[in-house]
Amino acid sequence: MNNFPPVVVAMSGGVDSSVAAALLVEQGYPVIGIMLRLWSEAGFENENRCCTPDAMAQARKVASLLGIPFYAIDSRDRFHQQVVESFIEGYRQGLTPNPCLVCNSRIRWGFLMDQARLLGAEYLATGHYARIRHLPGGKVELLCGKDELKDQAYVLSMLNQNQLAHSLFPIGEYKKLEVRELARRFGLPVAERVESQDLCFLAGQDYRQFLSRIDRDVVKPGPIVTREGEVLGEHQGLAFYTIGQRKGIKISHPRPLFVISKNVQQNKLIVGLKEELGSDQMDVINVNWVMGAKPENIKDVKVKIRYKADFAWATLEFGIVDQVHVRFEKLLRDITPGQIAVFYNEDVVLGAGIIQTQPL
Repeated sequence: MNNFPPVVVAMSGGVDSSVAAALLVEQGYPVIGIMLRLWSEAGFENENRCCTPDAMAQARKVASLLGIPFYAIDSRDRFHQQVVESFIEGYRQGLTPNPCLVCNSRIRWGFLMDQARLLGAEYLATGHYARIRHLPGGKVELLCGKDELKDQAYVLSMLNQNQLAHSLFPIGEYKKLEVRELARRFGLPVAERVESQDLCFLAGQDYRQFLSRIDRDVVKPGPIVTREGEVLGEHQGLAFYTIGQRKGIKISHPRPLFVISKNVQQNKLIVGLKEELGSDQMDVINVNWVMGAKPENIKDVKVKIRYKADFAWATLEFGIVDQVHVRFEKLLRDITPGQIAVFYNEDVVLGAGIIQTQPL
């Protein structure tokens, strides 16, 4: 008879969360499966990849096969208020937000973790490719997953010590191919299920289509200008462009033009040549230091400026507690305000914060 504490597994009907639940059951944990019903735009309810009727049915089937209780909990209003509205507001401000990090910190490790505790669970487990290491003294480190191609520590980088201390990532030690093989061994019906990389509430749409319907304020045409102020054309709304973008500017010019920056106050899109693009430094605000305080004796770190970006070496210059100035070894061409910058020491996540808008 084991004394493992109860665990709630965030189930999505996909292979990763299903295998996470199966591994915990195999290890002897009392497991409860929960799936959150998230907000979807009217008319697209069946397309939200996190909670479609098919995904719900698959999660129930897996839970039944594993012999664990399963609950679907409505979090639509909370998700809309905390995730979708912040996503829209970010684009209103000319930023490029990452709603997945907001969802993780406020919905999964906020609302869902609260529900887990109400059910008597001590831990929340997910199918993320990440690892946790408990240190002497009670501190917890967040580490990259063993599968470098699937590593998801980036999207967990805004979690704090209390959240991580009550988290389990059962598949973090495995590679994706191994997870699928485990699903077959467990006889799970989701073993071959195809995964999607799209934002769940976009329901497979381009974010520009979504914003155009949900908030007409973002569809506000304005001038396209060079850094010297020469007007070259008209943009259709700053939200529709990202730093470093080349295609879709629709300006006739002898040389290819790229989006250099945005002037939200004047509603101007600034474009220029490739050699004008990029910077070797940036400011990061609202930094969450995973260990609860800025790292000591560590200044040279690896940085990711977006989820799929390559690591870039940089030096950190610390300011006040939740801000840091970053100097890169090399010029980076797609530093994007509103995205999350994550700092690593080898495979340990040190912290993360929001890339700050640079003055024009």
